[in-house]
Amino acid sequence: MNIQDWAALSAAVATISGTLALGIKWMVKHYLYELKPNGGSSVKDQVNRLEERIDQIFILLSEKE
Repeated sequence: MNIQDWAALSAAVATISGTLALGIKWMVKHYLYELKPNGGSSVKDQVNRLEERIDQIFILLSEKE
């Protein structure tokens, strides 16, 4: 392999690794966004609503005894 082949190979490896890094960064950013409350549609908001309902059910069940 001559110098041009090595340069092309290193450019291809750099491009692929850069693309993978940006893809992973994008995925992490969007997954973390779902864990922040935003007024109703995030996973965090849904978990909070479920916790409140479970607490209310627990209170109702404990009052019946």
